[in-house]
Amino acid sequence: MQFRPAFIAAPVLVMGYGIVRLIDGLDGVRGPGAAWTIGHLAFLGALVAFISVFWQMRRMAGGRTFATVSATAGTLGALALITQFSIDLVAGFLATDNYGMSMIIHDVRTVPGIAQLAYDFGPYAFYLGQLVLVVLLAVQRRVKLWTPILVLADLATPFIDKDLIPLGSALLLVSFLPLARGVAVTPTQPVPA
Repeated sequence: MQFRPAFIAAPVLVMGYGIVRLIDGLDGVRGPGAAWTIGHLAFLGALVAFISVFWQMRRMAGGRTFATVSATAGTLGALALITQFSIDLVAGFLATDNYGMSMIIHDVRTVPGIAQLAYDFGPYAFYLGQLVLVVLLAVQRRVKLWTPILVLADLATPFIDKDLIPLGSALLLVSFLPLARGVAVTPTQPVPA
């Protein structure tokens, strides 16, 4: 049995981001400051872990074209989110208050292509790639059928309310535990590499 720490690190770091985000908003304003920085660094770490997760899931799914395309899409989406969170992080360092930070982010978003890449469309490849990979593993019976349901619930929580991010990440952690332990890698029929 092979332990895969990225499957634990990704949801735990997202949970850390969600909790710090809640704390940062207690005064009614998010950022700039230590909580803004810590939360964004946690999420950046999660995104790096997710890139590893996507490629490990690709291998578990047999490494074929569809799995490779899905892992690539997830990785490109993660890179778009890394761009978004890096912009937010730098704006937090440069600004003295929330309004100044918002204006810096607004100015960066007006650069041609940035809004589409990092905010409007690019991040959706992250969600789609992740969901497709876990569904592919479920179809191959490498994970339980409830795994994609928990992953979908995690992906939906920030769209419902960003304050639900810690709950969603807890669901994701539950769904990733068998993958982290290497338990869920035995297919019912061999899949060629």
